[in-house]
Amino acid sequence: MARIVLAASLALFVALPAAQANEASDKVISGAIEGFIRPAYGKLVEATATLGKSLATLCAAPSDDNLDAAREQFSKTTATWSEIEIIRFGPITEQNRLERILFWPDRKGTGLKHVQAALADKDETATDAARLAQKSVAMQGLGALEFVLFGTGADDLTGAEGAYRCAYGKAISGNIGSIASEVDAAWRDDKGFAAQWKHPGAENPLYRDATEAVTELLEVYVNGLELVRDVRVNGFLGEEANADKPKQALYWRSQGTAASLGGNISGMKALFDASKFGSLLSDDSQWVAQSIEFEFANAQNAVAAVSGPIDAALADAEKRGKLGYFGVVTSSLSELFGTRLAGALGLTAGFSSLDGD
Repeated sequence: MARIVLAASLALFVALPAAQANEASDKVISGAIEGFIRPAYGKLVEATATLGKSLATLCAAPSDDNLDAAREQFSKTTATWSEIEIIRFGPITEQNRLERILFWPDRKGTGLKHVQAALADKDETATDAARLAQKSVAMQGLGALEFVLFGTGADDLTGAEGAYRCAYGKAISGNIGSIASEVDAAWRDDKGFAAQWKHPGAENPLYRDATEAVTELLEVYVNGLELVRDVRVNGFLGEEANADKPKQALYWRSQGTAASLGGNISGMKALFDASKFGSLLSDDSQWVAQSIEFEFANAQNAVAAVSGPIDAALADAEKRGKLGYFGVVTSSLSELFGTRLAGALGLTAGFSSLDGD
């Protein structure tokens, strides 16, 4: 997705001495880090650790119950990831970590081809997490693991014939767990990226002033809502029902499409609340923050009404309508963040279209 460039000049900060502007920025950024980012990555580390244990149990004792348990933990992990994946800057962008956890969208089916080839060839190098980490990003993340656990041939995991498939899945879970731990540690390093974001300055290579630091936070919403609406929802929801493409939906095999969308919105709301972003607004502009909270609730309620297989949901007029409304609400949130909140703070946002990457 193309990065949205925000040419920013915070009127609030311009009117304040630099020290006070930095203090206002520090409170908001500190809230984002301490109240949302660090706890959310901590939850991801816990979820991936449990996922790894469930895969190890399945491989050691293949059975229907153990496969069900591994699948359940996969869904819990994707839901946990969906909340924190809105943070698409900082340590997650290093070493292709973001793509290695989730390679999406995969319009050419690259990931599926790689995974199917590994399963067909029984590539032993793919059963070692460290060696797998050096392979294509398309075969080492959640998308690959979803096919292992839910795709064609996954029922083999209940018996000895699924030994290789299970070993590959265990390596994927180990790799995802390692990435989660690396990013978690990087965010918890008080002298690392978090410090750079919290303390902008002339000598800071990433953020020269409070404006740039707060702009980074704003971009989470501007870019994140564009991703959710234009890439995730519009990737499978057609203008008319006959144009729907359910198999283009993220996590369609594991029936986790709606949960993922809900997780994205829940993550944004949790970040908004933890950072107290709305506190930067003047009293006259507090309606913007209130409207944002209202629309977050509308989005969460709409997607919560969509459950089960995404193809069945799309075939249900009421549920399909909820997905359409969800898209409308994300557009409203985009306007609230990119135009209303940005304008109230003296920001000028320059929007660019998605480039499909």
